[in-house]
Amino acid sequence: MKERGVQALIVTGSETDVCVLSTVLGAIDEGFFVFLIGDAVCSSSDQGHDSLMKIYTGRYSSQLQLMTTDELMAVL
Repeated sequence: MKERGVQALIVTGSETDVCVLSTVLGAIDEGFFVFLIGDAVCSSSDQGHDSLMKIYTGRYSSQLQLMTTDELMAVL
């Protein structure tokens, strides 16, 4: 993706605290900016989901932007 000039990724998915976490951290480690679509992620653990949403917006705020599907569609 970097060879094609990709600089950012849009991330959605299930298991906010497992699969989405792995994808987000991998993307950040590779130097990509992440747009995380908050209303398009979920988890089987409400507590895990809520905890990770706080971490995403707090700890990773310079590498990640949390937005809604409507906000994404307005930009696109």
